[in-house]
Amino acid sequence: AMSVPAVQQALSALRVIMGTDPATAELGARKIKQLRENSNYFRKGLLQMGCRVLGDLDSPVIPIMLFHPEKISGFSRACLKRGLAVVVVGYPATSLINSRARFCVSASHTIEELERALIHIKAAAQEVGVLYDRYRPNLGDDVAATRRYA
Repeated sequence: AMSVPAVQQALSALRVIMGTDPATAELGARKIKQLRENSNYFRKGLLQMGCRVLGDLDSPVIPIMLFHPEKISGFSRACLKRGLAVVVVGYPATSLINSRARFCVSASHTIEELERALIHIKAAAQEVGVLYDRYRPNLGDDVAATRRYA
């Protein structure tokens, strides 16, 4: 069972998100909008650099494909030496050749932080060799630009 403070924290967060508390009604909508904008900005940056990106538009959890099992630790280390912690996932959580890295975007990230992360991710991806798609400079907001790979 959840502790009373944990339940209160969850309820308070849900009230903010749903806008049911008059004191914070605008805050929830503003945070959700910022989360969507940050997520799509970051996703677009990954696609433009040539990453094979999974998932849905607007999702703050953004996986990129590494494919080869030997690239899992290499990509993780390349990011870590640049000050980025990433979650990498491989077999048995995925099939043997569907290894991936996951990035989690927050509403509190600034555009400057996201840009800096994208610069470091591109360098790490080039170092390890996981930029599988060609650079695409004009993605716009096209939903088709975000592809799903199983």
